[in-house]
Amino acid sequence: MASHPTKFVLCLKNKGYEASLEPLKIYRLLADRGAEKHKLVRVVDESGDDYLFPASYFKPIELPAPIRRAIRGCHLTTRWSGP
Repeated sequence: MASHPTKFVLCLKNKGYEASLEPLKIYRLLADRGAEKHKLVRVVDESGDDYLFPASYFKPIELPAPIRRAIRGCHLTTRWSGP
């Protein structure tokens, strides 16, 4: 079975979602084609659960290979917020 790379997004703003999102924090992106049709994305937020948020609140990012490898074994609710 082929593995799919884990995708991440950078939070750009959190207006209306202050308890759920932190600006400039990296979040794990989960595939949700239905959400994409409505300009939403599904991310694992501060609660550790996945929710839908406006896609405009995030910017997709590509993490360097060493960071992807380090994160690969982490539990889904583990988030890396950077320096």
